[in-house]
Amino acid sequence: MAMPLHLTVKLGTYLLKQKLRGVRKYPLIMELEPLFACNLKCAGCGKIQHPAPLLRQRMPVEQALAAVEECGAPMVSIAGGEPLMHPQIDVLTAELLRRKKFVVLCTNALLLARHMHKFRPDRNFAWMVHIDGLGERHDEAVAKSGVFDRAVAAIRAAKEAGFAVYTNTTVFNTDSPQTVIDTLDYLNGELKVDRMEIAPGYAYQKAPDQSRFLGVAQTRELFATAFADGRRKKWRLNHSPLYLDFLEGKREFECTPWGVPSYSLLGWQRPCYLLDDGHAATWRELLETTDWSAYGRGRDPRCDNCMAHCGYEPSAVLATTKSLRESLRALVSR
Repeated sequence: MAMPLHLTVKLGTYLLKQKLRGVRKYPLIMELEPLFACNLKCAGCGKIQHPAPLLRQRMPVEQALAAVEECGAPMVSIAGGEPLMHPQIDVLTAELLRRKKFVVLCTNALLLARHMHKFRPDRNFAWMVHIDGLGERHDEAVAKSGVFDRAVAAIRAAKEAGFAVYTNTTVFNTDSPQTVIDTLDYLNGELKVDRMEIAPGYAYQKAPDQSRFLGVAQTRELFATAFADGRRKKWRLNHSPLYLDFLEGKREFECTPWGVPSYSLLGWQRPCYLLDDGHAATWRELLETTDWSAYGRGRDPRCDNCMAHCGYEPSAVLATTKSLRESLRALVSR
């Protein structure tokens, strides 16, 4: 499964415009972090390692909207931190929808029941709930018991209220092909979420636990086994077929780090959401002053084991648009 049809059309139209204008570097999805604060302390995430004064800050709505307009991406993923801790997150979301952006609001769902009434179902809006395994596996990943059950209850409530609900599952070396299969079967069949994202975890330099991250060979073996026997086709995965091929080791791509740029309280993160080599004040500055040739597998050791969708999904999408066969394959797989 790939993206919904209306979103495929939106993205396709955007890509065509960039090609006709001769634009070489452009974003597909903007990662917007209006805060770093979170109500969880996940072992594989380094966001809450920021200094306390920064964790208390919340990005003004006007600043966030200006960055989105400057960037021009057709899709915006609101992350953090926990976005529902931002007092004006509903206002920001509504303004983005008014600007015809497709908005995904990433959340651990602990605050979803409390704030859901502030939002309205929209074909261009989806909740993205983090589910890193079933039951105790998820609770261990987020370092707090009972979170899985609360997230499942929130997903059910959001679905009943008419919202689209996506999930994001990060895979670590503590996972096996069977745990991945069990998780996706549950999300796809039992919870019936609309779309599922899945990717190997990236070794954030500030992550409390550095022992859980996968290497390239491990990643390929895990996904090739999990996706075998026709399972990949039955799951409503929110990825292009070529990116899933990449995870299985069937295709190789170079990273497209500007494809999913990250804007936070510190500015435009250089070079991507996963690496932190400083920040640019503007989108144009990020594009023009970043030495993009210094990053990627074989160039920067921090990139050697990365297979995350924020860098490689844009590469897969662009490769799809250059091939009639792959474009048809992507349409058929919706």
